[in-house]
Amino acid sequence: MKVLVIQQRMGIGDMVIFLPYIHAISNKLKTKVSLLVKDNSRASDLLEKDYHIQEIITLSRDRKMHGHHDGFFGFFKLAFELRKKQFDEVFIFNSSLRYKLLAKFAGIKKIHQYPLFRKKDNLVASAKNFTESIIQETIPSEPILYPNGSEVEKIKKNLDLNYKRICIGLSASGPTKRWDIQNYLNLCKEITKTKKCKFYLAGGKNDIELINQFKKTKLWNDCFSFEMLSIKETLPYLKNCNLYIGNDTGWLHIANALNIKCVALFMDSPVLTYGNYSKNIHCIIPEGETMETTVHDTLGKDKISFEQVLSKSLSLLD
Repeated sequence: MKVLVIQQRMGIGDMVIFLPYIHAISNKLKTKVSLLVKDNSRASDLLEKDYHIQEIITLSRDRKMHGHHDGFFGFFKLAFELRKKQFDEVFIFNSSLRYKLLAKFAGIKKIHQYPLFRKKDNLVASAKNFTESIIQETIPSEPILYPNGSEVEKIKKNLDLNYKRICIGLSASGPTKRWDIQNYLNLCKEITKTKKCKFYLAGGKNDIELINQFKKTKLWNDCFSFEMLSIKETLPYLKNCNLYIGNDTGWLHIANALNIKCVALFMDSPVLTYGNYSKNIHCIIPEGETMETTVHDTLGKDKISFEQVLSKSLSLLD
């Protein structure tokens, strides 16, 4: 049996959040599955060692980049590519008619899809309810990533176990979701007053200015930056961390899927969707807000309590 899963959301965090349901499909059907995903989900990096995955098929629909699957002709080009692979069954984590038609033109006989034209609701609940209704099993919402085991052990052998290893999530999808860099610098300084620590700075090439702020301090002697590493290369380092502290970004969900305790700062995104699905995620929300009111456009980056972040971080390190 050949099975296709279509997960068209573009974020790294979204890709990770869908993993329990993709894995459940693979386990139930006792077969590896192929994934149709967008390139910026970084699935190829994240899932290289995932034994549930047969193949990553990249969906190219970015009009600005002249995506070859966009538009009328792009639709049929993709359908033709999928037809050649002769899939028997497809699970579509999307309610668009486009993907249903795509599956039909690809010759896939058994099609499972979200109800067409449904209203947007909780990302996790939708995926969970959809998959459970089909496979008739309860699915835990905790995602699992599989890093390169030999690389994890190689890094572990060179660690000084007298130090706590903390990943600092500096990246964010926008300025309203990023805690001020000075707060992170002060936080790290406070933590080192009572703990011997190494800090792993989770940021990419777009975060160089933030990382440079660490380079100007004594903290840099105990820092390691991810700026020049691929997502795949960071996984073994993250797996060896004791704690993640940072913004609601892809790094948060990667750390969580590696079974790392996380202090997650939700300033301008729906915490009930992105922070409430795992026991490892300890959410910090703006003062004066609730879990229900912390959503997109909350604009609460200046209302995150420094003392609360510090207290929670220290308690999770003990």
